[in-house]
Amino acid sequence: MRQLMIMFLLVLCAADLQADERLFFQPLNADSRLDQRTWRDIWRASADGGVKVLMVQWTLYGESDFGGRDGWLANSLRAAHEQGLQLVLGLYMDPAYYQRQQELDGPGLEAYWQYQLGLSLAQQRLLREQWKLPVAGWYLPMELDDVQFQAGERRQVLRRQLKDLAGKLDAPLHLSAYSAARLSPEVYAAWLGDLHGLGLTLWWQDGEGTASLPKAVRRAYGQALPCSIGIVREAFRQVSADGEPFRAEPTEPKRLYPACHATSVFSLRYRPWGAPLR
Repeated sequence: MRQLMIMFLLVLCAADLQADERLFFQPLNADSRLDQRTWRDIWRASADGGVKVLMVQWTLYGESDFGGRDGWLANSLRAAHEQGLQLVLGLYMDPAYYQRQQELDGPGLEAYWQYQLGLSLAQQRLLREQWKLPVAGWYLPMELDDVQFQAGERRQVLRRQLKDLAGKLDAPLHLSAYSAARLSPEVYAAWLGDLHGLGLTLWWQDGEGTASLPKAVRRAYGQALPCSIGIVREAFRQVSADGEPFRAEPTEPKRLYPACHATSVFSLRYRPWGAPLR
């Protein structure tokens, strides 16, 4: 009875909030502790909260496949589909991605990206053949930034690599980006707009949760974006300091930019009905 009451309250809370429509889910091995009944409750509350598309950040993180085709992640996503949620499935993520980005030079970065994209393509094929989930799109978890891709020639190499990967997939390719203010807002917006022109679906992280850039700078980048670029509204406030393990508290995501932008929310873990994941 107590569990039913808690879930009822979560559903009511979800219904009172503005619809998320697209919601990111970042699977962690610790999430395997939840049983299938709890997952069904979470997905039901997500749907009641207006979520239509679940964007799964990755399905393979290093060597962790979260149990594979018969594991807890695959089964929970089947339950999500049963609740009417469309699935955008994340591909491969290297746990050392951000470290490697900082260590590599131009040719090394090109080779590294090519290898990682190959691993993601292999994961996409495995998901199709073994997990057999209905897929509305694929998500590449290697986030773009204007530090490693500040140089125009690097952006051109990346463009070719992403175009090649997208051409081998059977559903739209999604990826996200954030700004470190190394490119001007206009150049940054043009870069993302150019990638969108390849048929990719681009998502810009609004930076409200991490607050790594001053508010006025964040807003300048968001306001420069063409309407074709989606915006990830961060539903958290980072409380950890630089160099510490990431920690954050839930907050209500902000709507700061014109309605012409598609929006998504990061992430399920910080929404009221995602409390069992915390």
